[in-house]
Amino acid sequence: MRTWTPRHWAVAVVIALVAGVAIGVPTGVVPTDFYTRMTPVLWWNYPVWAASSLLMGLLAATYVGRPLTVRAQGPRGRRAMFAGVLSAFAVGCPVCNKLVVMAIGVSGALSYWAPAQPVLAVASLVLLAHALVRRLRLAAACPVPAAASSTGDSVGHAGSAEYDGRSLVPEGSYSGREGSGRASAG
Repeated sequence: MRTWTPRHWAVAVVIALVAGVAIGVPTGVVPTDFYTRMTPVLWWNYPVWAASSLLMGLLAATYVGRPLTVRAQGPRGRRAMFAGVLSAFAVGCPVCNKLVVMAIGVSGALSYWAPAQPVLAVASLVLLAHALVRRLRLAAACPVPAAASSTGDSVGHAGSAEYDGRSLVPEGSYSGREGSGRASAG
């Protein structure tokens, strides 16, 4: 993160704020007129909410300035999205979650779901931190030069300015199949 530009940090701050609102308002951690929480906010909900929002912002900033081919590498977006949703379930009101109440009832939500929420919070933070560390390691191990994506070539391979269109796989090595469908001009 030492090499991040002001654009990276701006994206991190904006996404962290958006994630904070997206998690805090519907769960009632941030008191608003839109939603009334039926159970009090617990002390640990605030640090989990803040930490998960911060981690989501930092994770989103790791995708800034990368070509699409590099963005596809690393942790899958679904896993990070799952961790964000897990954060919302972790800090949310246990009896306000209609899915939980429908599945196990109000007493079940208070007896079983509420005690499981700290575990969900830890799991969410671990998943987000793991995704962030993997993205940062990937960026450090495989930096993308800024000039490669701005060559303006319409022909070529994204991320490689010197790609000349030749196959990178030798002719006879297509998964052991004979006749790969490519005719040889002999």
